[in-house]
Amino acid sequence: MTTSKKLRAATISCAFALSGCYVLPVAPNGPVYGYPPHSVAPPIAAAYPPAPSSGPMPTVLQARLYPANDIAAQTGVLSGTVTNLMTGKGRFQLNFRGETLAGEATRVNGEARRGVASAYGAGGSFMSCEYQMYTPSQGAGTCAFSNGARYQVHVGS
Repeated sequence: MTTSKKLRAATISCAFALSGCYVLPVAPNGPVYGYPPHSVAPPIAAAYPPAPSSGPMPTVLQARLYPANDIAAQTGVLSGTVTNLMTGKGRFQLNFRGETLAGEATRVNGEARRGVASAYGAGGSFMSCEYQMYTPSQGAGTCAFSNGARYQVHVGS
């Protein structure tokens, strides 16, 4: 081998030897270091936050509203969704005469199955409902709208 080939081989070998990969664990908000800067390393348990507890996951339920008076009959059957957050609260949303009404559903204090729901739209329409859940995924009740329409609501499958 000539001197230039030996020099080239040595340079390439050094480049490969010095080019290394560094692995740095990353958390959702940035790198995770095993110790705070400029201090003594804490115990390993303190370096990583505890994993979040896994409670019940939210469930999306279908809501169907059937007319209960002549004003509601002009609009017909409505459909919406209720997202049960499994905390005694939920989110309620439906389309009423081209306007999206959104709000919340809350269980009545001291009543495990009974609740109220309210929703409001940007155009000024609003509704109020009372309901009772028979299972975590099925219930029924009544809803009254700002235009005087009344509906029977069925939640779940």
